[in-house]
Amino acid sequence: MEKFPLKGTSNLPISSAVTNHPLSADHTSYQSVASKTGKGSSSSSGSERITTSLTTPGVPVYEADEDGMIDITPGNGGLTNPNYPYSYAANGGRQDGVGAPSSSGNNGGAGTGATSAAGTAAVGAATSAGNGGDGGGISSPTHTRFGRDFHHSDHEDTLTVSFSGKIEGISFAGMTDTSDDIPGIGQYDDFHTIDWQRDIARDRMRHRYIVKKRQDSFWDLLKGAHDAWSGWVCVLLVGLFTGCVAGVIDIGASWMTDLKFGICPQAFWLNREQCCWSSNETSFDSGNCSQWYAWSEIFTSSREGFGAYVISYFFYIMWAMLFALLAASLVRMFAPYACGSGIPEIKTILSGFIIRSYLGKWTLIIKSVGIMLSVSAGLSLGKEGPMVHIASCIGNILSYLFPKYGRNEAKKREILSAAAAAGVSVAFGAPIGGVLFSLEEVSYYFPLKTLWRSFFCALIAAFILRSINPFGNEHSVLFYVEYNKPWIFFELVPFIGLGIIGGFIATFFIKANLWWCRFRKYSKLGQYPVTEVLIVTFITAVIAYPNPYTRMNTSELIYLLFSQCGISNQDPLCDYNRNFTDVNSAIEIAAAGPNVHKAVWLLILALAMKLVMTIFTFGMKVPCGLFIPSLALGAITGRVVGIGMEQLAYNYPKIWIFSGECSTGDNCITPGLYAMVGAAAVLGGVTRMTVSLVVIMFELTGGVRYIVPLMAAAMASKWVGDALGRQGIYDAHIALNGYPFLDSKDEFQHTTLAADVMQPKRNETLAVITQDSMTVDDIETLLKETEHNGYPVVVSKENQYLVGFVLRRDLNLALANARRIIDGITGQSLVIFTSAQPVQNLGPSPLKLKKILDMAPITVTDQTPMETVVDMFRKLGLRQTLVTHNGRLLGVITKKDVLRHVKQMDNEDPNTVLFN
Repeated sequence: MEKFPLKGTSNLPISSAVTNHPLSADHTSYQSVASKTGKGSSSSSGSERITTSLTTPGVPVYEADEDGMIDITPGNGGLTNPNYPYSYAANGGRQDGVGAPSSSGNNGGAGTGATSAAGTAAVGAATSAGNGGDGGGISSPTHTRFGRDFHHSDHEDTLTVSFSGKIEGISFAGMTDTSDDIPGIGQYDDFHTIDWQRDIARDRMRHRYIVKKRQDSFWDLLKGAHDAWSGWVCVLLVGLFTGCVAGVIDIGASWMTDLKFGICPQAFWLNREQCCWSSNETSFDSGNCSQWYAWSEIFTSSREGFGAYVISYFFYIMWAMLFALLAASLVRMFAPYACGSGIPEIKTILSGFIIRSYLGKWTLIIKSVGIMLSVSAGLSLGKEGPMVHIASCIGNILSYLFPKYGRNEAKKREILSAAAAAGVSVAFGAPIGGVLFSLEEVSYYFPLKTLWRSFFCALIAAFILRSINPFGNEHSVLFYVEYNKPWIFFELVPFIGLGIIGGFIATFFIKANLWWCRFRKYSKLGQYPVTEVLIVTFITAVIAYPNPYTRMNTSELIYLLFSQCGISNQDPLCDYNRNFTDVNSAIEIAAAGPNVHKAVWLLILALAMKLVMTIFTFGMKVPCGLFIPSLALGAITGRVVGIGMEQLAYNYPKIWIFSGECSTGDNCITPGLYAMVGAAAVLGGVTRMTVSLVVIMFELTGGVRYIVPLMAAAMASKWVGDALGRQGIYDAHIALNGYPFLDSKDEFQHTTLAADVMQPKRNETLAVITQDSMTVDDIETLLKETEHNGYPVVVSKENQYLVGFVLRRDLNLALANARRIIDGITGQSLVIFTSAQPVQNLGPSPLKLKKILDMAPITVTDQTPMETVVDMFRKLGLRQTLVTHNGRLLGVITKKDVLRHVKQMDNEDPNTVLFN
């Protein structure tokens, strides 16, 4: 989550930037080549601005081609450069036939140049007074990374540089605006990694162009204003739609869950709670009012008895099977990507990976319907994780309304980060927790403006959900707690103990779930996803119904475990030997009745059943989240520990650990608080969240007073989890699926060099393209014979000095486009990546592809430590880097190579990394 700045050299001393840079006029490796027009040099002292002529006596003049760009031809002005292998013939021409050296050495004077360190911008300006005082200027050429100046119409002859730190007229990487010429340039193929540097630079160039045009007309001013606020409008729309979809999902899931138990005959579309609102009865036992009919009542006119139990049991299993069959079939037929949680894939996508259709409209529709069905089927899963996926789908679809985001993959990820925050916001009613979740858990690149937009998006989504009020109460949070009793200092010990237990439960769950998912992936079981879903649903329903704590909806169970026992609470958990004489008096501490002991045993059985069933459920081909099952496992553990502590305080109120606070007879221990802390511990152990987890937990319950216990448990759980297994559940599933995710939290501690990792290895040949000596047939043959995603462009096969880098996709598109619209292009046409006019021959006309060439690829030397290379990939978001030695090209390191190397160094199987 680092920013990717495009560092300029405006803060360097001018002389340093000039003399050290290989594009400066003083450097011996390159000579400046002039454009065909020049206006003489002039200097404006008022603003310290230097305007340079681009014609120089004694320097060969090449005609600029139609894209107005100048070739940078390696040369040395008549001097010998030991690093440069070309020898010059007696006639002044180079032996390979490209260019000619300068015939005179009188082009002295001071040259100035500035270039970006990251290689994504190049600008130069030079003034010189020759020996004869003729005022001729030598200039470092200006070019974009892709060989075409976006501002060419305004900067045809001169380039303006202000040395006060503001650089005007810079051409940034990738902003070539070639999309009109060649459709599809700048886009990416499925299962490929994006080039963050290129996309961000393209956006900066586009923004600079809009700002410059604002003064031209009122229409351009409006376009500039629209561009400025389009990001806020986009996240506003994402928040609105996410809130609405979440409301529909909550209402639908609630109705279908109650349908397993009975129906409201007067209005079948009402769930049990809403059905009972229309009743005039002032109280009803656990929702069974006279308006609500259980299935056994409809068929046997009785709620009690063996026959009624069997009928209810049968309908429970039947509805569960029907819902599960529907969910699995919809996913299989219409949107295979709608299965699972979605968070591992969202993390990978936000790190710069392309998975087409994963965030599409069909995935959105099927995931939304499927999550209602799978939650209603009573499976051990939650709808909170999939809400992040659903919100990200909405963000992706709406980003296409704004070309600034829809056409630029790096910018689109800013909207997706905000959408992920909105997803958690509506899942839990926790907007701040959502923003922190996006920052801590899913986002890779999270600049400050994305933080503000995520905050705004989460706020709007939570507001809309609160307006819809799907929970039907005055709170927009799921598990609001009524108590606010202070905790005793000694209780930190059991809280930390719960954290340790949570870490152990989470580690067992992760390892077992991974083992099962691996088995499913490599066995025949994976070929029958619907059958697997039906079998797991049947077993879950059969086991769950007899136990009241597994029969009820998991969210209701968590709410029950978090709540405090009061007068109105009729659950067996609250069967204490108490006499409620005064409603307003404090609840006294009391001995647990026989039903409490029975309830504890049922809860322990529920814990074991839910743990086992969640292991087999998570990863099935239905939408399924992990937050709610994890919270339930922890809440059961915590409540059992809490009841134990409460009985200890009742039986031994005078011992020192309770510091006299339990001797007054009031209830000094709150078992519900232990359930909250246990829930945070298990969820923290499973996902390895810390900050966002604590904020989500106190937003979820409204228990701000209990931040310290939650923090203690979350930290203990994370430490235990990290000690027993390095990865959280999401990172483990990313590794299992082979996605190219380079985690910015990991450290690379090995001492290898770039030369050890690069492809090809020593003594193997590197597939390259020459700048001006390969035909269309040669390049098409190269594309057929190799599968690389891009090719370095070099001066010639013998002298492999790097010119630039061209992507496979761009090359394919450019060749297909040229054959379609340019007359005279044949298989024998030369493909030229320079701006120099080739020597005239009688063959077919050449094909100029300089506009698709990245002229400033990121390069490292073969001796660069891999620690540095890995950091560059993480922090700059690179797709590949080229390896050179003394300026000669040696090889390429891609993101896939880096990931495989990291796995190899960690003694893991490097072949598990599947994608580029």
